Amino acid sequence: MQTRQLGATGPTVSQFGLGAMGMSDMYGPADRDESIATVHAALEAGVTLIDTGDFYGSGHNEMLLAEALKGVARDRYQLSVKFGGLRGPDGGFVGYDNRPNSMKNFLAMTLKRLQVDHIDVYRPSRLDPQVPIEETIGAIGEMVQAGYVRHIGLSEVGAETIRKAAAVHPICDLQIEYSVISRGIEAAILPTCRELGIAITAYGVLARGLISGHWSKDRTAAGRDIRGFNPRYQGDNLDHNLALVEALRAVAETKGVAVAQLVIAWVAAQGEDIFPLIGARRRERLGEALGALDVTLTPADLAAIEAAAPKGAARGDRYPTAMMQHLDSER
Repeated sequence: MQTRQLGATGPTVSQFGLGAMGMSDMYGPADRDESIATVHAALEAGVTLIDTGDFYGSGHNEMLLAEALKGVARDRYQLSVKFGGLRGPDGGFVGYDNRPNSMKNFLAMTLKRLQVDHIDVYRPSRLDPQVPIEETIGAIGEMVQAGYVRHIGLSEVGAETIRKAAAVHPICDLQIEYSVISRGIEAAILPTCRELGIAITAYGVLARGLISGHWSKDRTAAGRDIRGFNPRYQGDNLDHNLALVEALRAVAETKGVAVAQLVIAWVAAQGEDIFPLIGARRRERLGEALGALDVTLTPADLAAIEAAAPKGAARGDRYPTAMMQHLDSER
């Protein structure tokens, strides 16, 4: 595991990060003990960047991480935290709130739940259409000055918003979905980030498991598993997308690696300013994903991957329609 600076102004972090959301939310039940063991395994493997959100499990994820990180020296890891997502008692999303005073309230609760005195990278989870991004970033900047936050990041915003935010305070990274089958950032967002020295922390590198090589047409997403509502997992879209996975599997087999390792290595190969987040909930899946560190893709390999899953080949939006409407990055 190598380390490098997260953008021109950010902290030094591991080249791969751990996304902890699935340990508390969105993908159905998770095993507490296995989740904690997975965090420990990630730390042992050299992962230092751990990503969460205060609304993941309505605070559960932060408390779980506090338990997993108890006794671990604070300088051994960096915490990336999203805020602003609002949840009701039933777990449903009820909007976003990026007002300055709300942010300070969210931050106070996050510090308590995580049992730390600062957050390494703090970011609004989505653009709040009721609050200018300049106000939100300016307020987080005050928290940087006060020592509660070290660096500011963004999530799922477009090029214009990135520029507005960066004009107020240095932005170290943009967290956004990026994978072989989700390449929308390449047109305007990625060039803008590179111009401004902003890194990409890429989530969804396995498209929520769709291109992991482990999903099948017969598998069901029950309960609150968001894949049960994701257009890419529905009907003919699923058949088409799984055919892309089989084409990718053929490429992976020529290299003697797993599909998951191939597609994660593809994301990492897009530039040293790209930091894949591994959303593993179990040590087995974490180990498989980290195997991508040993995969070197040649120009011929990259061409074969492009032929197997050309840009724009996936069918279905990456979120349900209602959620797509909240993505400034898709406008």
